[in-house]
Amino acid sequence: MARKPAKATRQRPRRNNGASEPPRTDREKIIAAFLALLGEQPFEDIGYADIAARAGVSLSLLRDEFGSKLAIFAAHIKATDRKVLAGGDADMIEEPPRERLFDVLMRRLEALSPYRPAIRSLMRSARRNPGLALALNGLAVNSQQWMLTAANIAASGPKGMVRAQGLALLFARVLRTFVDDDDAGLARTMAALDRALARGQRWSGFLDDLCRLAPRRGCLPRLRRRRHRDDDRDRDRDLGEEAVPF
Repeated sequence: MARKPAKATRQRPRRNNGASEPPRTDREKIIAAFLALLGEQPFEDIGYADIAARAGVSLSLLRDEFGSKLAIFAAHIKATDRKVLAGGDADMIEEPPRERLFDVLMRRLEALSPYRPAIRSLMRSARRNPGLALALNGLAVNSQQWMLTAANIAASGPKGMVRAQGLALLFARVLRTFVDDDDAGLARTMAALDRALARGQRWSGFLDDLCRLAPRRGCLPRLRRRRHRDDDRDRDRDLGEEAVPF
């Protein structure tokens, strides 16, 4: 069901034209430098010396703060999570779950607006590197558990993990629209997110129905068989192309 115009307008993110707060600590400088480099070249081509030089720090300090490029990216994800979690809207508490999740994810997209070139670059690298894609997927699932929790949707236990994995893939598909959406109100992105959440809501409803039908025997083994039968052909593409946890 399409969102009501009033809701869409209320949830429209503020356009920041790529501006972001300047980094203050050495750690923040390193993260900012890495994201800037990622917007210019592939993940696999970025060297530690390049990051240190761009950040204006020594290699020893870089090594002391982070053990790998993936660790730098994980720190960026954590910072984005914190920003989204701190920006909750108390007025949304009485809204349906789908509306609450829409609000949370639109706040995340707003926070990501300065990093579109880096997002685009990382998606390309993930398509070429299955190992990187799997590592990013793990970060994405953890991050989306926080997003579900922020929307007051259960994210713990086996069923919560399934929801978080589904949401990670769902959100990454929306990012494909987001990186090329130049509209000030992100109209195309909002429409893509609305459609994706509608599909996710149907999937979540199926999962809930399945668990109610077999509460003692458990629903996940049967669910996995169903998913394997339906999704095996697309799984590698999804993980390689889409599980980017910005």
